[in-house]
Amino acid sequence: MARRIKKDDPLADLPAWARTLAQRYYTKTVSTFLLYGAVRDLQPVTQEDGSRGYANLRTFLSDELFGGREHVLFYDRSSGIRSATPETQKDLQRAMQAYDTLYGSDFAKGMPRDPGRALQILENYLRTRLAEGKSMALVIDFAETLVPAGEMAHLSAEDRFVLATLTKWAHDPQMLGGDCSVVLVAENLADVSPRLARNPYVANIEISLPTEAERLDFVKTKLEGKKLSAISDVPLQVLAKTTAGLSRINLDRLLTEALEQGVRITPDLLKEKKKEIIQAECHGLLEFIEPAHTLGSVAGHGKAKQMLKQASEALRKGRSEVMPMGYLVSGPVGTGKTFLVTCFAGDIGVPCVKFLNFRSQWQGVTEANLEKIFSLLKALWPVAVMIDEADAFLGNRDASGDSGTSSRVFASIASFMGNTEFRGKIIWFLLTCRPDLLPIDLKRQGRAEEHLALFYPQTDAERDELFQVLARKTKVEVDLPGLSKVLPDSARDLSGADIEAVLVRSKFRALAEGRDAVLPGDVTRVLEDFVPPSYPLEIELQNLVAVQECTSRDLLPERFRNLDRDAVTRRIKELKALIEER
Repeated sequence: MARRIKKDDPLADLPAWARTLAQRYYTKTVSTFLLYGAVRDLQPVTQEDGSRGYANLRTFLSDELFGGREHVLFYDRSSGIRSATPETQKDLQRAMQAYDTLYGSDFAKGMPRDPGRALQILENYLRTRLAEGKSMALVIDFAETLVPAGEMAHLSAEDRFVLATLTKWAHDPQMLGGDCSVVLVAENLADVSPRLARNPYVANIEISLPTEAERLDFVKTKLEGKKLSAISDVPLQVLAKTTAGLSRINLDRLLTEALEQGVRITPDLLKEKKKEIIQAECHGLLEFIEPAHTLGSVAGHGKAKQMLKQASEALRKGRSEVMPMGYLVSGPVGTGKTFLVTCFAGDIGVPCVKFLNFRSQWQGVTEANLEKIFSLLKALWPVAVMIDEADAFLGNRDASGDSGTSSRVFASIASFMGNTEFRGKIIWFLLTCRPDLLPIDLKRQGRAEEHLALFYPQTDAERDELFQVLARKTKVEVDLPGLSKVLPDSARDLSGADIEAVLVRSKFRALAEGRDAVLPGDVTRVLEDFVPPSYPLEIELQNLVAVQECTSRDLLPERFRNLDRDAVTRRIKELKALIEER
């Protein structure tokens, strides 16, 4: 397959994806391969002096993986047909002269770039040389531009011809029996026609982002014997660990700036660069959240915090096998669901990402976006994934009206969430005030296993604690021992968002009167005047569905703990009917 240094195992030095390709090739059951994922990243190569270096995928394929082949060819729409070596270029030129003589063409003067004619030329060349017993390899880059995803009826005549040609090659006896490999390269598997990508004669192989060990190896090679401490405040092992989710090209850019421009690598710079690179890589599909607080900053929700603290302790001990696959966090609006999850991520010291809108009106783009997100999450782990308003964001299996895209997306997310290989590595948090609208596929055991319910402060002690925390958050310094002392009886059901609004209004009132300091009287007068938005039926419904979904009795306030489940269900139905009638 390729020239390797180790004689006992010729595949030992290859990356995992390349070993998979080589092993599939040696079975003689597959000759067509579809590479996807981090196909634009650098790959390890052996240089002429025997040292380790890095090059793009094209060089890796021609020099490392197919270094022992007699002829290696490349093709894409932009560059046309190219050969890996001058010898192959001369041989191709002779073949084109013979082709011109036979068919009356003039391709020897200039070979076409359009797929229709280029593939005919390549097929003729491959078959001719295979008949002579030669070993061949053809790499077709930007495969999604040749066989795009889409309904067959919507494809152009040229696209249908290309699809038929490549499909025919995949199961052609001469291709399978001869020493020949056809490699298609695309960034996203979803961008390629499923008729080819799902063909049993085509092996789909993902090129993943580098692992921690691979990043460590790359940094050592890039430094070329220099000490990392000369350019970085971050130790070598820590640098390799904290750059999860970055490609070798990203790492190369970071190290080049440090080596050539004197930009010292500090923990803060590394965090900022990583956030910037990842958000650019995922094209606005994910928001990278760097937690600024831990669970100690959360007021109230004592039982929920205790449960999450126990989970964070298990993760710090490396006991990922006891972690839930995910959490469903429910409760009325304004209970601090997002803040709690972000603080949990800060407590365990892992990055937290938030799903943004990955859907597109264009066919195939939504699935491609989701594929990119999944690849990034696998490279980032351990990572906390937060999906706000999950009931509306994720959709369901029965969605219709968009040619099945929504149902396929839902199935992909549900399948990815339920992969037990990711237990303790990708921690899902589905946040919603209406968990009853979330499909049971996502709420069942094996996906969002733990259901946490958050509620408004129930006691004066909880209200006072929340008031003090929010005062620090809003930077309101007021000499008020507790909120409960000045809170009217009619305002006992204020949410955390309501209390924060009271503090901001108090600060505004002081400023309007020419003062920087907020006085207790400001808070009292704002409370007397404050009328929070009133949605009693909606809030009652959100409370009851949270009670119904909660999987731990200890998380429920006393007034909800002993409610009859059947009575709760009946009241939920009544509330839904009343809300619909309004």
